[in-house]
Amino acid sequence: MKKFILGLAVLSTVVMKAQTQIIAHRGYFQAQPPTTENSIKSLENAQKLKIYGSEFDVRMTKDGVLVINHDEHHGKMEVSETNFKELETLKLSNGEKFPTLKEYLKQGKKDPSLKLIVEIKPAKTPEIENEITQKTLTMIKDMKLEGQSEYISFSLNICKQIKKLEPKFKVQYLNGELSPEQIKKEGLDGMDYHYSVFQKNPTWISEAKALGLITNSWTVNDPAVYQELKNQGIGFITTNIPDQLKNK
Repeated sequence: MKKFILGLAVLSTVVMKAQTQIIAHRGYFQAQPPTTENSIKSLENAQKLKIYGSEFDVRMTKDGVLVINHDEHHGKMEVSETNFKELETLKLSNGEKFPTLKEYLKQGKKDPSLKLIVEIKPAKTPEIENEITQKTLTMIKDMKLEGQSEYISFSLNICKQIKKLEPKFKVQYLNGELSPEQIKKEGLDGMDYHYSVFQKNPTWISEAKALGLITNSWTVNDPAVYQELKNQGIGFITTNIPDQLKNK
């Protein structure tokens, strides 16, 4: 009987690990009431959902402050060419102040069960990218969030720089042009591609899994596409509708 119970426990663990996990894209901002993407409130909403993780975007201001913002511009101001003091004069559309990475991480630390999926945005030069990467990793380590954080980027340089500085950190590439074999050769942990890339390359998920790579897809907002990827055994999907997909 004990062996039977132990077997069920092991099987349950395997099934749980095999299930496709949900990541909120820029937080859960399409909640009720709706809020602003990449806001502290959107992160709080994601924490309440009890999903795998929440993704957010990191940029650096002209004076070296790390901030959370998807676009190159905040209002009409270009983030990389504007000092933080000027940027923070414009609040987010939900009334929150313009968030720094430090403030975002403080909220993230309140719920250790939610992974923080850190997207470091490409910069104008490799040197600036390296500076942003170094500063981001230092802040995360200083705040003791190493075990809660994973990393993604459209910049191959940033991905490789993270692995150079912290080889044990999980890093996935976003751009979509590298095959699973190429991702493995670059020394990265996985691929996080737009779902259309996997539709054009239907063997890539199984090939990546065979190589021990993480598989993720963005931004999956169609339940039919989610089911298609889930049937192929994808490990994670990133979505604007995490509440709708988490129990499917």
